[in-house]
Amino acid sequence: MGLLRIGAAAASFGRDLAFDLDRIAALIGNARRSGVSLLVLPDAALGGYIQDLRRPDPDALPPALTLEDAHLRKAATLASEMVVCLGFCEADGDRRYNSAVCVTGDGILGRHRKVHQPAGEAAAYTAGEGFNTFDTPVGRIGMLIDYDKTFPESARTLALDGAEILACLSAWPTSITNRAPKMAQDRQSRLFDLYDQARAAENQIVLASSNQTGALGRMRFLGQAKVVGPGGDILARTWSKAGLAVADLDVQAEIARARLVLDHLDDLRPDAYRSR
Repeated sequence: MGLLRIGAAAASFGRDLAFDLDRIAALIGNARRSGVSLLVLPDAALGGYIQDLRRPDPDALPPALTLEDAHLRKAATLASEMVVCLGFCEADGDRRYNSAVCVTGDGILGRHRKVHQPAGEAAAYTAGEGFNTFDTPVGRIGMLIDYDKTFPESARTLALDGAEILACLSAWPTSITNRAPKMAQDRQSRLFDLYDQARAAENQIVLASSNQTGALGRMRFLGQAKVVGPGGDILARTWSKAGLAVADLDVQAEIARARLVLDHLDDLRPDAYRSR
């Protein structure tokens, strides 16, 4: 496929869907001018995230959108020739899901419903039930949302299903129980980077990690968007401020190089692993 330019965004989003769409349009426009073909926007880019994980207010939850909602259709139209991943609160009957879609101007290419839920989120969302990859014009992609990437099995499942790129969409906050005075010193700041690098390296695939910035209610978000190579090396990043991390790489060639001697997926010994 050759050289691919990947962008991962750090940006702030809230309850105002018109504002969020304007910000999505601006981010897509900036990415397009930079030559980006795959853009990963944060979790909850349409409607914002929960304001307080400890005590979610049922009257202050993000607006729930169906897959046919006009705001999602507009985001797909804005994507046009680009492949864009973004998060939103999905409505399915009486249930809400923390979901992500991958779109182009042709519509939705793939969807993921967040499986793993941190304390408090279950009061607002129903958990998803699995992980799936899908083909796109820029390669085979799998998506993870927030806490999903804490669990190695999530990324491994997608890698075994042929994912070349993991799109990790987050609204990842600073520590709720032990917030550090400086964001760079926060425990969650270190873990966020660690998980991104580990999930890429252990599966020898490319990872594009987006995140929210700023604050919403009692939540303060880390930013730290990045693109990680299949050796676990950070190729581009934004740190804590809003921005776009952009990296160029030949995805298939880099994966082949990483697996040339030690191929982690081929060397698995599943019969030796105990399950719960």
